[in-house]
Amino acid sequence: MLSTVCVSALHNFNVETKATKLLDMSSTVHTGTHAGAGPADVRWLSEAEQLAWRGWIDASRRVLAATDRQLKRNAGLTTDDYEVFVRLSEAEGHRLRMSDLASSVTNSPSRLSQRVDRLSRNGYVGRVRSDTDARVWWVELTAAGREKLEATAPGHVEAVREAFIDRLGADEIKVLASVLPRLVASLEND
Repeated sequence: MLSTVCVSALHNFNVETKATKLLDMSSTVHTGTHAGAGPADVRWLSEAEQLAWRGWIDASRRVLAATDRQLKRNAGLTTDDYEVFVRLSEAEGHRLRMSDLASSVTNSPSRLSQRVDRLSRNGYVGRVRSDTDARVWWVELTAAGREKLEATAPGHVEAVREAFIDRLGADEIKVLASVLPRLVASLEND
């Protein structure tokens, strides 16, 4: 089933020619050497694994680029901004400790701090010091932030549908919905 998903996803994202080139290159890559490991020590990717890996890279880049363009054009936000909005909107009281927000988003803590500062200057989030621990800062979604999210979400969801959901079948979505959260969970402690 997964191989069908990969093949279909590759077809839908127009990377068949890249896949063919990769397969042609695979014999060259297998004979090369890499620092620290001899060719016999490397667990080379099979053709299907190579197609899945490269398809994942190409598809995720293209989908994220398409949704990022839509967010910038329609809302003046980036995908990373939107991720902060969503995480805060889903949290109890629309707020998270800065450290918890940092562990849930894809930005580094320093980059997240800069992002929160910018969103705060725009009035979308606020920083609040904890009443019980002066070392702890909370980030909360303001009323203006909730309004911005509510105004932005419909267009963003449509962009996600156009770039991702509508290009896959229902069975493929089910497989991805099963596989991807498991992959994320396995990587969380790395």
